[in-house]
Amino acid sequence: MSEKNICLNGKLVTLERPLIMAILNITPDSFFSESRCQTEQKIVDQVSAFLSEGADIIDIGACSSRPGATFADEAEELARLCFALEIVRKNFPSVVVSVDTFRSSVTKKMVEDYDVALVNDVSGGELDERMFDVVADLGVPYVLTHSKWNLGEKRNVPSCSDDNFLQEVVCFFAEKIEKLRLLGVNDVILDLGFGFSKSIEQNYFLLKNMNLFTKFDVPLLVGVSRKSMIYNVLGISSWEALNGTSVLNTLALTQGTNILRVHDVKEAKEVVNLYQFYKTTNL
Repeated sequence: MSEKNICLNGKLVTLERPLIMAILNITPDSFFSESRCQTEQKIVDQVSAFLSEGADIIDIGACSSRPGATFADEAEELARLCFALEIVRKNFPSVVVSVDTFRSSVTKKMVEDYDVALVNDVSGGELDERMFDVVADLGVPYVLTHSKWNLGEKRNVPSCSDDNFLQEVVCFFAEKIEKLRLLGVNDVILDLGFGFSKSIEQNYFLLKNMNLFTKFDVPLLVGVSRKSMIYNVLGISSWEALNGTSVLNTLALTQGTNILRVHDVKEAKEVVNLYQFYKTTNL
């Protein structure tokens, strides 16, 4: 299997050491309230803290995907993102930014006007049929997520069958990757979609079998940070789910994960550092 890397803002970045993607939510209703940043000072303070703690990528989202949330319309999403990106680019001009959006029009503006390096589409191209074409035209890396969403459906409600569950997810990625490759998208990153349209048991079964997806020979991104698959099992709240997040991030790294998407950068960086030390230590 070849060494994985991605091209971010024209620079080839090796994934020999896992990267940390920090979550910056420009929303009033993201499920983990501590991640919400809606003022200039809060954005500056949060990004500064993320970078000082070792974040490699800042993932900015302005349309909540939490259970029960109503999508912000395109104008509102754009207004929030432009507000945030103006601040980020003014204060942190060289930071690598990812945009968390399912809209191709939003993607186009963010990449062209704000030098966004990476597109993180939680819908896997299911909510905007033009997304793949736009990503191909822009030449940016694309995070392909298995979430099984359709417009008008309730989100994050388990809708994957237990029968042939893994085969369903594998086939989804195989089909989508082929479409992206035919369009000329070189950098595809897989997000297995933990927490989206899956039962708790399915989430853990997927985690146990992540090695199946390394066969696609593309980077894997995992986003389990403070999700219900942690706090519902432990009978706690998202506020108390940091320790559980670190445990699952560690398990994900042992399964070949290349990027951790997290709310808590310092703790995730410690997980990566310890895992790297464990993996490379020999006597």
